[in-house]
Order: sequence, then C-alpha cells, then structure tokens
Amino acid sequence: MRKPVSLATLVLSLGLLGSSFALAPLVFAHPNDVAGNAAVVNLAGKRLNTLAENYYNQAARFEPLMATSNGDNRFDDQLPMTLVPAVRARQVAMYRQVAKELASIHRSTLSAADQVTYDCLDYDVRSALAMFAFKDRLMPLNQMDSIPVVLANFASGQSSQPLQTPAQYEMYLKRVAQLPAWIDQAIINMREGMRQGIVLPRALVVSTLPQLQTLVTDNAENHAYYAPVKKFPASFSEADKTRLTTAYRNTIAHTALPALRKLHAFMQRDYLAASRSSSGLGVLPDGAKWYQALVRDQTTTTLDPETIHAIGLKEVARIQNEFVLLGPQLGYNGDPKGLPAWIDTQTQYRPFSTEAEILAEYRRIDGIIKGKLPELFGKIPKAPLDIRPEPEISRKTASDHYSAPAIDGSRPGVFWAVINDPKHYSTTGMTTLFLHEGQPGHHFHLAFLQELDIPKFRKFGGNNAYTEGWALYAETLGKEMGVFEDPNAYLGHLTDELLRASRLVVDTGLHAKGWTREETIKYLQATLGYDEATARNATERYMAWPAQALGYKIGSLKIMELRQRAMNQLGAKFNLRHFHDAILSDGTLPLALLEAKIDKWIIEQQKL
Repeated sequence: MRKPVSLATLVLSLGLLGSSFALAPLVFAHPNDVAGNAAVVNLAGKRLNTLAENYYNQAARFEPLMATSNGDNRFDDQLPMTLVPAVRARQVAMYRQVAKELASIHRSTLSAADQVTYDCLDYDVRSALAMFAFKDRLMPLNQMDSIPVVLANFASGQSSQPLQTPAQYEMYLKRVAQLPAWIDQAIINMREGMRQGIVLPRALVVSTLPQLQTLVTDNAENHAYYAPVKKFPASFSEADKTRLTTAYRNTIAHTALPALRKLHAFMQRDYLAASRSSSGLGVLPDGAKWYQALVRDQTTTTLDPETIHAIGLKEVARIQNEFVLLGPQLGYNGDPKGLPAWIDTQTQYRPFSTEAEILAEYRRIDGIIKGKLPELFGKIPKAPLDIRPEPEISRKTASDHYSAPAIDGSRPGVFWAVINDPKHYSTTGMTTLFLHEGQPGHHFHLAFLQELDIPKFRKFGGNNAYTEGWALYAETLGKEMGVFEDPNAYLGHLTDELLRASRLVVDTGLHAKGWTREETIKYLQATLGYDEATARNATERYMAWPAQALGYKIGSLKIMELRQRAMNQLGAKFNLRHFHDAILSDGTLPLALLEAKIDKWIIEQQKL
C-alpha cells in the first residue's frame, strides 16, 4: 500500500524472489477468456474480495498513520511500531500469507474487473516483500519523514487527524503517549545502523535537527502537541476542557518532552558524529540493489538507472529548446538556459505582500480552471477541493502537496501551498503547480478513487509512477485550457517540467553514478536557475527519498505515449474526454497494466 508522501508519502510496496524482483507481465483478459461458469466466477470473486479486504485491514493496523491519512479513523490512537523486529516479522509474515492465498485463486476464474484487482494485489504484495529485503528501518527518520513532526502537523487540526470531539482529542493524546516507545526503538535501530554503516548523510541530519529542536520546548503549553487545547470546539463542556487540558499538559510534560529531548540529544551528539559524508544510497551495503529495487517500485518499470539518466538528459535538452522561442516574448534575449534564473529577478512577478493574497490568487486560478474542465473530462469528482497554507512547523522543508478527501466525506481534498515569505512568492509557477497538486491533477485522480467500487487497498494504495505521472501530465493540459497563453505562466509550466526532467538526471546521478550533494546542487542551479538554498533543499529531498522523484516524468511520458497511440489508431474517432475518463476509470495502476487497459480501450473504440 502506498505510504503518503506527506509522511513520505510517502512509502506510500517486492517479490518472494527477493532482490531479483522479477514481476510477471500484467495483462487485461477479455471477458470471454474467463473459464468456468457464473457460479465459479462468483465464488472466486468473493474469495478475492475477502482476501483484499483482510489485506487492507491488516496493513492498516501495521501502518495506523497511513490509515488516518486515508480517513480510516479506527487506529487514530496508535503509532506504527514496525521498527520493532518482532512487529516487522509479523508484518512480513502477513504479506507472505496474502501472497500464498492469492496464488491459490486461479486468475482465469475471475471476471475481467476482478482480474484487475488480482493483478493490483499481486503487484502490491510482491513489491512490498521485495523492499522488506532492505534495511530502511535502520534510518527511521529524516527531514522529509519524521513521526514526531507528523504528530505536530496532526495537532494543527488542519491535517488528517480529526479533532472535533472529546473522544478524538483523547485518541490523539494516546498517540502522543506512545511516542517514547517509538523513539526508543528508533534510537536502537539507528545505533544498529551506526554499527553496520547504514546511516544518513550528514547533511540530512543537519537539516533534521532544527525540526526536532522546535519540538523541545521549555514547557507543555508552548509545545506543538498542545495546540488542540488552545482551540477547543465551542461544543466542548467546561468539564471536558478542564479534564483534557490537564491530561494534555501532563502527557506532554512528563511523557513526550523527555523522549523528544532524548531523541534530539542523540541525533545531535551521537548520530551526527556517525553520519556519512557520501550522498547517495549506492554506497551503502547492498546500496546498488537497494536503489534498483526502489527504481522499479517507484516507476513500475524495468528501466535501469542508466537508461533513466539518459532519458532525463534528452528531456532537459528538449525543454531548454522551448526557451529559445519563449525568452523574447518575456523580454529576455540572453542564453536560453539562463531564462529561469532571469525570470527569478523580475520583481513584477512577485506582487504579493501577504499569505492571504497568495491564497486568493490560487482561488482565482481554480475558478478559471473549473470552467475549462468539462471540455476535457466527461466526469468531475464529487468531493470538493480546498486550498490551505502548509502548517508553519513543516514549511521550511515541505513541498507543495495534496491530501485526498476522507472516504466518509468528512474532509475535502486539500491543496497545501508552502508559503514562507509572501514578498518573494512568484506568480510564474502558480498555474502549473495548481494543475498538478489541485485539479485536474491529484484531485481528479485521488478524489475519483473514493467514488470507485473497488477494494480499499486500491483506493488508498497504488504507485508513484501513475499518481505523479498523471499529475505531471495534467499540467500539460494547461495549454489546451488556454491558461498558458500568458508567457509567464507557460514559462512556469516549462520550468516545472524541466524540474521533473532534471530529477531523472540528479536522482540517478546521486544514487547510481556517485554524484555528490554539492555536484547536484550546482547542476540544479545551472539547469533550473535555482538559488543555492532552493537547490540544496531539492537535493536533500532526493537524498532522503531515493527514486521517489523518478515516477513523475516516467509516468507522464507513458500517458503521453498512450494518448498519441490512441490518436494515431483512432483518428477521427479519438475523443480526449473519453481518453481521460478511461485513464482514471480504474484508479491507480502499474504502468504495464495501464498500457494493457488503454490498448484494450482503443480496440473497443475502433468497434464503435
């Protein structure tokens, strides 16, 4: 199942064959290929759906933060303890049992729809088992993934953890009370990592320490976890307020704060000294195999790092050629490669003074796009989309992102805009960013998932290549919507596309070709026009999340390839609205399965 990116994740899945990770081809079967009679098909389908439901429930118990992010609130009082070897072993055993039970169901006896579920579950479980072969548990936190910081975000009341009733307040507090156990195990694991030479790069430790420092306050009342007490709902009785205030103060002061001080001291004193000077995953024990497994997991392809690196270089060159024509339209006549850096110096594209003005501009963009969507999509998600600023504690290291609506409708989809200094916030990338993180990007994909009659593991699981590939493809639709007629907005799209192409270069460079952090920073500065701080933050993200950034461009290129194939084969019968609906209609799919699905759709359209 996919680990949310915001936790990091995102994790957001590996073969009983271990590191060889040989995935069988994924194919769509025609209904006429289903063997047996209706009763057999019905029985097999029930077995599969029962297995799928049990799989989701067991996986959610192991990953309760993920469940909370999905709007599944059964485990809102729990933290994941898969860092504990015995718990980890039970988790692996669960995946192996699911794989065994799935293998006992004959795929050919399933309906066409259930075969899709079969293939998705098969891929999901084998992906997870393959990644269990590596020792990520020895590096349990970084500046992008940290359970103490996630808890602080949850305390804001604007994130996934519901804080509207006394019972919900109590569940959150129970979660906080479990933090010492998680921290103790995290330290044990990091000490083991120190012994085995599996540790974070020093730069990531340095970036993590300020986050932990903010959680080491002098008293409970100033702590981020105390935020719920400062904004009780009006419906709470005075007795509940008094009781919860005391409970929060005591738990934070006597349970959470001592543990957080212990973690911060360990990271600052012991772990920083043991951290490594290298930047990429490839230098670690089994690092090359580890990275290759992550590449396959994140792209759902068999592409190797060298091939992906070459694709990235080719895409970078193509996009930079677009700057040749665009530069003069903006009044720039220098080296085309310098256009992104030049636009960053143009003060007319930084008109904001306050956070509210930026949010208002995003809402204006949203209004324009909403009017264009019916031209490109036959279906529109039912769930609303909200626009909110990223909570302050995570702004310095967070990227703009989207969180899906709760499955029960209690929470809308949310586009989280990271706004640090409004006076330096540029309009250049706002439109393309909203197309990606808002609609029709992540919102159309993930909100539609809530409406599909599919097992929960498919609603909440999936893969990065489809998820981010669709969102990046959605950015390209701005041209057809007419929102890129402004050269500044179109430059924003090209620079963001250039970023995704550059990621193919630098991610593989860092983790497979031995690039250093400093070399990567310089490449991003030269290619994207980034200042040093922005290039550093981006580089450290790729260091913390190996291969995660590859799915965007690989997935987008596949969707564009499938669209061109459909246009070529269907000619006048091609309908873009129907194509988009077909891409989204089964939710998140590995790219091989998506390709088989669209090939089948093309044949069906030819018969109409």
